[in-house]
Amino acid sequence: MTEPSTQQPRRSPLPPTDTDSGGRSTVPLDSTAQLLTRITAQLGTQLSLVSRNGTRRPMHRTRPSDTLRPSDTPRHPAAPRPSPAEAAPPTLLVVAHGSRDPQALRTVLALLDRVRDLRPGLDVRLGHIELNQPLLPDTLDGLRGSDAVLVPLLLGRGHHVKHDLPAAAAAAPSVRTRIAAPLGPHPLLVEALYGRLVEAGWDPADEGGRRAAVVLAAAGSRDPDSAQDTRRTARMLAERLGGVPVVPAYASAATPTVPAALRALAARGRHRTFVASYFTAPGRFASAAASAAPRTAAVPLGAHPAMARLLLHRYDQALSATAPSEMVSLLASA
Repeated sequence: MTEPSTQQPRRSPLPPTDTDSGGRSTVPLDSTAQLLTRITAQLGTQLSLVSRNGTRRPMHRTRPSDTLRPSDTPRHPAAPRPSPAEAAPPTLLVVAHGSRDPQALRTVLALLDRVRDLRPGLDVRLGHIELNQPLLPDTLDGLRGSDAVLVPLLLGRGHHVKHDLPAAAAAAPSVRTRIAAPLGPHPLLVEALYGRLVEAGWDPADEGGRRAAVVLAAAGSRDPDSAQDTRRTARMLAERLGGVPVVPAYASAATPTVPAALRALAARGRHRTFVASYFTAPGRFASAAASAAPRTAAVPLGAHPAMARLLLHRYDQALSATAPSEMVSLLASA
């Protein structure tokens, strides 16, 4: 009997194979782990061809390397971008009173150009209450379907702010409108008044002097809130001038008149008096006030840089007031 050999049989480098009935080799036999991996891969490939709603996705060819170039990487559909009309802020609609003086319209247009320079891309338009084109209703008619903030180029609360502007907005229901507060009182308005006085010859050395004084010449209104706003601006300007007396006076509808205020100051020994023009643009009232001044009167506020900043401030302030009650508050107290 031959003793069995202790040498281990040589392992074939190839995996075990199946054979057919004739002993011929067929497909190599995989291990259990390899077989499960292959089944899982094939199943994943089949499932990837089925969408969540059960429909079959179109099959794409694959390259021999089974790799995707960066350009082939699936991308999520881009979110729709808002149209320019949706992204644009509300129109700033400056509401001026209007005047027969041809200089008035030129002055207001120059002011609007300053506003556009400060905020490029903002739609800035003009509408007049009377006397000049375009009139406010016409400007609103051109803004149908849009949003607009009506910023009055007016210096205090009065009939135009309280009644004319809300009535014009109500008559244009196709425009979504907000109404900003009037320009005054506000420190930026005082800064513009001070700048115009310096241009007219006001010397900072006069501040605190016993002979200097200022008459704040305004249009005037029967509305007590308007007079209150003018008096408050006069107090703020007096503080800016270092305590120099500032007396409000009016061209119509209220007292004292500019000549009467100048006489009263002279009686108190205030002979170095200046007239500050509390008007947004040239006009009949501004000319009448200037003619009463003993020396060169300050020109209207017009396109002073502080006025442009103030218009934008009132615009932004109105946008930040979301509730109707807040809008009422803006008009009630600036």
